[in-house]
Amino acid sequence: MTRVQRVSGAVGRWFTVIVLVAGAVALASPATFTGWSPAVPWLLSVIMLGMGMTMRPGDFALIARRPWALLLGVVAQYTIMPLLGWGIAQLLGFSAVLTVGMVLVGAAPGGTASNVVVYLAKGDTALSVAMTSVSTLLAPVLTPLLVLALVGRSLPVSGAALFTSIVQIVLVPVLLGLGLRLLLPRLVERCLDVLPLVSVAGITAVVLVVVAGSAGTVLDVGALVVLAVVLHNLGGLLLGHGVGRLCGLSAASRRAVSIEVGMQNSGLAAALATVHFAPAAALPAAIFSVWHNVSGSALAGWWSRRPVPADAAPVTDRPGALDGAPGTR
Repeated sequence: MTRVQRVSGAVGRWFTVIVLVAGAVALASPATFTGWSPAVPWLLSVIMLGMGMTMRPGDFALIARRPWALLLGVVAQYTIMPLLGWGIAQLLGFSAVLTVGMVLVGAAPGGTASNVVVYLAKGDTALSVAMTSVSTLLAPVLTPLLVLALVGRSLPVSGAALFTSIVQIVLVPVLLGLGLRLLLPRLVERCLDVLPLVSVAGITAVVLVVVAGSAGTVLDVGALVVLAVVLHNLGGLLLGHGVGRLCGLSAASRRAVSIEVGMQNSGLAAALATVHFAPAAALPAAIFSVWHNVSGSALAGWWSRRPVPADAAPVTDRPGALDGAPGTR
């Protein structure tokens, strides 16, 4: 193991602590970081470039081999989480700004951290990677439509502006990263070990900006937002698994759908909230980015000790599926 790999592994293990410390620093000195807001979309674009560099055309082969499982997973991703986020916000009486923050988290695609969690949970890694890839490519269309449908009446929302932002922040960098992987495979392979460091640094910076910009909201309703985020994430995990069971998916595939539904690209949600809404709208995404790594790791540990039936063994036929970094969601 190289020095970079050791450092990346340590940073990944301590990601939650790093982000919590960043949040505390931002609360203690919010004026230091509030001017960083324009950098948030660029930070996420760099992270998405790294995500694209971990992809391969084979990630999409599952569409032809098992279209039903992939379709079910993506539909669950884009229905359960947006509706659940909106419902929890209504139940807790959130303001319009915090409600749009919850919906943005729910309407975001999956991220690479979920692929690692599915692998550790002995789930269907190929399905997980395919769901992440397809949901990311669909995000420019589905995310704005969902936000408009759920919160368009309570806040002024420009679907065209959201579409443009997601194309710029997600689609273009991901496709560029995929192109680099195809054209310069050896160079990209040498860069993969650094991507977790870039990802953690980017998400940490986003948390600094979000918490600093919404410091007053954190102090007023921070505990309530934490409760909402925990309910949102756990609800997604449970309902994702339930839908898979109801539709007859294998045990390994149910684990993949559960984790893909419950773990979101919260970095994208934070960037969109920062650019198009008030800083407080990014607060649910900032908290989600910490919490879903905690719950995902715990769930992976629990499932890893429970064997998957032999006829439903995890599919890990694509070694590069686990390239990537925690916390990009």
